Amino acid sequence: MAKPRIDYKAQALRRRNRFAYTVGVLGILLITFSYYFYQVFFTPNIETKAARVSVLIPRGSDWKTALKRIEATGAVVDKMSLHFVARMMKYDRPGAVKPGNYALKNGLTNRQLINILKSGSQSPLQLTFNTVRLRQDLVKRLAAQVDVQPRTLDSLLRSPAYTRSLGFDTTSVLTMFIPNTYEFYWNTSADKLLHRMKQEYDKFWTPARDAKREKLGLSRAEVSTLASIVEAEQQQHADERPRVAGVYLNRLRRGMKLQADPTVVYANQDFGIRRVLNVHLQKDSPYNTYKYAGLPPGPINLPSIASIDAVLNPESHQYLYFCAKEDFSGYHAFARNEQEHLVNARRYQAALSRNGIMK
Repeated sequence: MAKPRIDYKAQALRRRNRFAYTVGVLGILLITFSYYFYQVFFTPNIETKAARVSVLIPRGSDWKTALKRIEATGAVVDKMSLHFVARMMKYDRPGAVKPGNYALKNGLTNRQLINILKSGSQSPLQLTFNTVRLRQDLVKRLAAQVDVQPRTLDSLLRSPAYTRSLGFDTTSVLTMFIPNTYEFYWNTSADKLLHRMKQEYDKFWTPARDAKREKLGLSRAEVSTLASIVEAEQQQHADERPRVAGVYLNRLRRGMKLQADPTVVYANQDFGIRRVLNVHLQKDSPYNTYKYAGLPPGPINLPSIASIDAVLNPESHQYLYFCAKEDFSGYHAFARNEQEHLVNARRYQAALSRNGIMK
């Protein structure tokens, strides 16, 4: 029986075709993978639409928690690619996640973002505090914004030795905090935070401000304490604060008790009081300026810069009394003597009664 004739040329052609096909498929796969690799690593994956977006990664977070927090901002375009690059760049390894506050800038690539996260290159956050009355309120406000333990911060502020090292005592140290917005890194320690506040305090008290307070015969702490009373008296209309400051300065010069209602409220520790009554005036406290002459031992709130400057630039006049106007506009009626003041006070008290405000 004759053997079949082998077509070697046809076989060679088929082998070449199979090889060419295989090379072609591999080439396409390589190009596709290279393109995908390039896309996931080097094309922008963070879109913030010009808004300022940041993410806080708490201590103890693992890589998945960190990425979920980033995704929760809504700035991630492709979540799957972010997870892929995170794994490729070993962000899932122990110790790779650095806690902190990170800015998500528009146009960041996955590679750039993971590099930032792994390096711990934090962005400063805006630390703000104002309208604070008590030390414990200030501690809570600060601890809610930076990574400090409230107990540690409170302990430092209550330490005579520590506050003395800053140039204050445990009461006057609150005057060191000038309400404003400051840039801080999230992982700032309590000690560094307080020393930074001292630096800002020293910058605030310029030679010009010191010269004005010296002319008034007041220390820095006394200016802030008086400013806290002025601010409590006039919270709505800053333009009236220099006049209010002038009243209290006139009374201090004459040795009169300040008789400031906000200090009575503070002494009673009841900040819901809207009408100061005789029962409130009986509170025995150095903050009760109806009982004790001069300034209280410390501020009754953290006064704003506007209120501090109102004390340093008081209106010059002869007023010794004032009370709220009966129209509830937030402005005050001022008087030069007690008789004028009693007329104004009766008008206001009648307005309170008409409106059912009894306490």
